[in-house]
Amino acid sequence: MMPRYDVGSAVSLQRVPLQAPPRRKGRTMSPMINKKLGNDPMELSGGQSANSTITSVNSISSLLKEKLQLSIPQALRSSKKRQNADYRLRAFVGILFLCVVFLVGFAHFYYTQHVLQRAYFDKFSFNKNKRVMRVYSSTGTEVIAARLGEGIPAETGVFPCLSHHQKQDSVCMEWLQQARLYLAHTKHTDMHCYHVTWQSLNPHYNPKDCFDWSQKRGHWYGGGQVQNMPYPLERGRLDLSPFITGDITKHPFGNVLKRYFLNSKGATVLVDPETPLYVSINANKSNNFCMQAKYDAFAYINHLTPLPQLNYTICATDNMKNLHSSMAEKSLWDGLKPDELNAVHSLLSEPVWQISPTSEAAVYNYTDNVIALGFLRQGHVLLSEEWQPSPGDFVLDEERFPSMEETINIIHRRGFRIVFSIQPFISTESINFRDAVANRLLISERGSDPRIPALARYKQSNSVGVLDITNNKTLPWLQSKLERLIMKYHVDSFYLDLGTAQDMPHYYKCEQPLTNPDHYKTIFTKSILGSVPVMGVSGAISRPRPPVFVSLPPFSSSWKAIKTVIPTVLTYGMIGYPFIMPGAVGGDVALPMSDNNPDNDFEVNLPDKELYIRWLQLSTFLPVIRFTHLPSKYSDESVLEIAKTLTTLRQKTVTPLLKKYAKEILDTGLPIIRPLWMLDPADPACHVVVDEFSVGEELIVAPVLYSGSRQREVYLPAGVWKDGIDGSLRKGSRWIHNYRVAEDKVAYFVKMPDNTRF
Repeated sequence: MMPRYDVGSAVSLQRVPLQAPPRRKGRTMSPMINKKLGNDPMELSGGQSANSTITSVNSISSLLKEKLQLSIPQALRSSKKRQNADYRLRAFVGILFLCVVFLVGFAHFYYTQHVLQRAYFDKFSFNKNKRVMRVYSSTGTEVIAARLGEGIPAETGVFPCLSHHQKQDSVCMEWLQQARLYLAHTKHTDMHCYHVTWQSLNPHYNPKDCFDWSQKRGHWYGGGQVQNMPYPLERGRLDLSPFITGDITKHPFGNVLKRYFLNSKGATVLVDPETPLYVSINANKSNNFCMQAKYDAFAYINHLTPLPQLNYTICATDNMKNLHSSMAEKSLWDGLKPDELNAVHSLLSEPVWQISPTSEAAVYNYTDNVIALGFLRQGHVLLSEEWQPSPGDFVLDEERFPSMEETINIIHRRGFRIVFSIQPFISTESINFRDAVANRLLISERGSDPRIPALARYKQSNSVGVLDITNNKTLPWLQSKLERLIMKYHVDSFYLDLGTAQDMPHYYKCEQPLTNPDHYKTIFTKSILGSVPVMGVSGAISRPRPPVFVSLPPFSSSWKAIKTVIPTVLTYGMIGYPFIMPGAVGGDVALPMSDNNPDNDFEVNLPDKELYIRWLQLSTFLPVIRFTHLPSKYSDESVLEIAKTLTTLRQKTVTPLLKKYAKEILDTGLPIIRPLWMLDPADPACHVVVDEFSVGEELIVAPVLYSGSRQREVYLPAGVWKDGIDGSLRKGSRWIHNYRVAEDKVAYFVKMPDNTRF
């Protein structure tokens, strides 16, 4: 039978203090303890000796029990502490490991983003692996972000160029068998310019760079007239298209272009004229503006280099107005004669009367009606191309104008100037066509016999040839025709109706190769300017010298069209065409999409009365006011009274400003008609106002552009402005909401001196 363990004794021992317990007499050892000690009580001899021994053993036993019972819980507690410490150590090691991983990852990211993105030049960085370019202002603000070399396969390696491909003062990199990139830098007084040149090394690769045009990148302006005329440009959309002029109703771009783009954060992009340029805006639902160099079968058929090159310059500074001013072409005075300056002033102060000369009586009666009005100045009588029997005849139609010499003499005595429209197009029905073919004066068909002219369509003529102005015999031939007109009819000047690049024969070939079809207009205008007086041109890609004014494209007679006039005027002025000639008041009713011409009937009708009035109010403040329809044609005396009031306003207030700023822009190259951001480039609100403009820096115009509207929102830049309607003073840098504008009024505000208080 197993010995019984004294539970009560064990419990009592747990309460004993740490010191040794007193000995108890007569207590026997537990058999279990005896067994553990190796002693059998039956073997002890003598009672005292046995009791003493037993007492000692009991004391040792009690002490051992006490020590064991006290040390076991303490050991358990120490074990738990060690486990907790172990857990904490493991947690610390884990956190430390994660920190190391994070630091390694961050270091790798920093290396790829900042070490590989080298600052090749001041305020410029480029990541050659990702081909990401960034340009910064002097304050460190990022003003340009672009992805270069779009379309280069990701696995293509990039290496420094070989020594014989290097250029002085340029960084050269090459993506094997794809393209070679040159980066260069020039420092100016207050801006940095960076020059980017891509050379394709593969006939299947066309260099392409895409700029981030998202909202955080500011606003963009320039280029020229674009479909639907977005303003600013990043609000538009355009698929990749050749950057050449065309009819905006059919093609991506209008009649005037320049390879110049300006950003509100203070950067410009200027593309080299020899680049075979394609552009896109927000194509494929992106926020990108892309430029690509690409040869094709029409726009860029003449290869200036074996493979296409994309060549452009980015300039950056802290102030967009100062940057734009420094980029504008200067010295328009060079070679300007006194009579040419007088011609500029006459166009600014006198109307242009655009007449479709159906008969001699029509021309005579039109000028008679102008005189009868009594309040409009005589100005310039502009005869469209119908004065000839066929385009290219360069003689008056004697059946319709039997005594035109005398009629023109009368027109001159009345104080008018006479202007003839001429074109480089020779109709196959013209009396001059056979002569032009025989002398090879016409552009020929590419890939065919050079004696065979290339034919095209232009306006109402279904078959026309085009004079080859690069042929040395063409200009003298044309000069002789025009000089006879001047001698016989005392023509004061000519208007060059040059068409657009899209009007050129598709397979054109000139005696001397053209960079692109628009290059033709530049050569033609420069050639003619040296021989006969020219008042205006219908289109351009480079600014003609004064006194030549560049026309806006024709606008349909509609409320939709009038809304595009202001952004078009602002864009043309900003890209370097300060002397512009807007279209006819009320629009061109014969154009498709006119409000009163839904069936595209080319019978001339009067524009809608309210539209005509609002268009006249707008035109009153533009550099040139052009009429086709006289205000007296409306059977409403109110139209005539409004026209009288606006004429007085133009003569007393607007014309002096136009002449003042015309003199200034001949030195600075800045436009007469300016966007509001030119008055306050730091004001974000001024960057997006699309339906206001300023004449110089002294007068803001806010015309009504919606049918039936008698109020509008008006924004005034910084300063104090005098209300042109009621004469009150208004503080700038704020919106005027629900500003009342009656039908016979136009909202305009005159800048007051800076010290004005009210």
